[in-house]
Amino acid sequence: MTRARYDRLIDVGIFGPEDRVELLDGILVAREPQSERHATVVALVRAALERAFTRGYHIREEKPVALDEQSEPEPDIVVVPGGPRDYLTAHPSRPALIVEVAVTSLALDRQRKGGLYARAGITEYWVVNLVDEVLEVYREPVRAPSGGDDWKYDSVRLLGRNAVVTPLAAPRARIRVSALLP
Repeated sequence: MTRARYDRLIDVGIFGPEDRVELLDGILVAREPQSERHATVVALVRAALERAFTRGYHIREEKPVALDEQSEPEPDIVVVPGGPRDYLTAHPSRPALIVEVAVTSLALDRQRKGGLYARAGITEYWVVNLVDEVLEVYREPVRAPSGGDDWKYDSVRLLGRNAVVTPLAAPRARIRVSALLP
């Protein structure tokens, strides 16, 4: 399915806010239900990123990103340039940072979504891994050695609770990983 067709289905009411689906590489995929823990961590991440990204950026929670003609994921948190009104007629396509909070969706977030984000040229992608209670930081998108249309991130760092992370687009910010974890 194309993103244009998916958007038309939303516009005519086939999919509503209660339908927890997203378009990934032309396929509709069910989104992970939000447990209390997941929802709390999304709020923690948003608060930390709002402190880190002050001017010139807008933090979006569970809103679509127009990656390409086949993909419109709805990440837990997206940091985009500009303000809310900049996206009245189109979803953002060039986020500065995408963050997923993962429990049962860990494999999907690492592999499938990570590959889509890398292919789209998203320079930085984080997974708040609630299974191992670490922050996975993905940077440097590259085509996978297998060739074809497979992409991955060349730099992957696992940061524990006591570590500090600095977003690429906010080089003066220092975020303690513990601020992102329950």
